[in-house]
Amino acid sequence: MVGKIIGTGSYIPEKCLDNNELAKTVETSDKWIMERTGIARRYVVETETTVSMAAAAATRAIQNGGVSADEIELIILCTVSSDVVLPSTACEVQRRIEAVNATAFDLNAACAGFVFGYTMAQGYIAAKIYKTILLIGSESLSKLVDWKDRRTCILFGDGAGAVVIRAAAGQQYLPVTGSDGESGQALTLRSRYWEEAAAQSFIGMDGQAVFKFAVKKVPQAIRGVLRRNRISPDAIDWFILHQANQRIIDAVIKRLGIGEEKFPTNVSEYGNTSSASIPILLDEMVQKGLLKKGQKIVLAGFGAGLSWGAVVLKW
Repeated sequence: MVGKIIGTGSYIPEKCLDNNELAKTVETSDKWIMERTGIARRYVVETETTVSMAAAAATRAIQNGGVSADEIELIILCTVSSDVVLPSTACEVQRRIEAVNATAFDLNAACAGFVFGYTMAQGYIAAKIYKTILLIGSESLSKLVDWKDRRTCILFGDGAGAVVIRAAAGQQYLPVTGSDGESGQALTLRSRYWEEAAAQSFIGMDGQAVFKFAVKKVPQAIRGVLRRNRISPDAIDWFILHQANQRIIDAVIKRLGIGEEKFPTNVSEYGNTSSASIPILLDEMVQKGLLKKGQKIVLAGFGAGLSWGAVVLKW
């Protein structure tokens, strides 16, 4: 058995923050941001939360998949920006969408979270433990950035994406994943709960180190997953990468030597939404009618840890 994506959904906050608006509060400009990141705008939460966005995206994915909430047996929710420590975001979503028969837990693998969660879901289905799984990525990163630090605040946005995965007959593709804890200090966020009350903690990043990591590891992971499954790059219809930075995506495409038309992007519209970026892009492609039955797709995620992963799926 293999897990097939049968439904997608997403949610984007109402408040849009474009580069010109951001330049009013931090020393930057639309030209400076676009040249370095390719990001034109991002959306940030006001009344929304990580839970509310996740629940909205999940509801849309369930409706799109033609299933009911009580058919969901497992909820895997990927996030680094949970509203609370306990209960888990996944359990809060379970309550809101009334998925009364689902086991629920959170997964923290940062921007690689959705790919790791997808791999985990496939394992549960292959082992015949669960048949219908809800996989969500939801992030409120605007709460975790220093809005006076132009190195980081220009990059991140908020949002949620979700997919329903259901057991079906088909081929299981083996993933490629990895982590390098020795390099983890390149992208950090200290817990506010264990610091002195007056201390502030925000996302910290060594941009050059993250760039070098991504443009090296992502092509390696993609080549590795294709080789492991004996698939030619020409047989892949879409390469859907974590939407971190357009310059990273461009460098990965150049290293792979594959046509850029196979690499859809929306980073200019939403910025880096961490674990939510891949499912948001998937849902956007579904809404545009770009994903066709039988197409082969590579998903590749990469980020803090440092961690990375790539999977192949058949639509």
